[in-house]
Amino acid sequence: MTRSSSRRCSDAGQAFPIYITVVAGLLFLAFAYLAVGQAAANRNGAQTAADAAALAAALDTRDQLADQWVKDVLDPTKWQAIFNGNGVEFDGCGRAYQLAAQNDAGVNDCWSPEPLYYKVEVQTDKTVGDSIVPGTDDMKSTASATAEIESLCTFELPGEDAGDDVLPALTCKDDRTWELDPDDLTDLPGPEDLFDVHLAD
Repeated sequence: MTRSSSRRCSDAGQAFPIYITVVAGLLFLAFAYLAVGQAAANRNGAQTAADAAALAAALDTRDQLADQWVKDVLDPTKWQAIFNGNGVEFDGCGRAYQLAAQNDAGVNDCWSPEPLYYKVEVQTDKTVGDSIVPGTDDMKSTASATAEIESLCTFELPGEDAGDDVLPALTCKDDRTWELDPDDLTDLPGPEDLFDVHLAD
């Protein structure tokens, strides 16, 4: 074997451990990125479940408020209280539990901090999963969301000389005005006309 051949073999032998170290490092980074991706996906799932649960609770109560308005449509003195969220009990958390379960999560807490608002906190049923990061195999993600019920309608009570059988016009979203006839209440605004439901910032 010539001296140059011997040197090439020696260089190759020295490079092999470096190559193994570099490959091992790259594999570690790949698994670390995978763990980060798993955790991010789990957190996103938790946030989706929280958003859905909060919106479900608010939508359930919105429908109850709309139903109460229909019941009291002939007594406009009660309308504003309903539009302020004082017409029904805020018991929409049952729907929050259902929607969280449909999104593979459980509700840790659900409450109405004030009329027309719901706040929901959830935790995922699934863990982040096995990874090279210690402790992630049984770690679950949590998230919270707040949903708001917003009244979309305004009105002015008729004067005392208008008579008891006169209902005020109801102006709702997109400036649509509902002229309400107490003798013909077949065409009334629906829940989506009376209230908007959205996630609060």
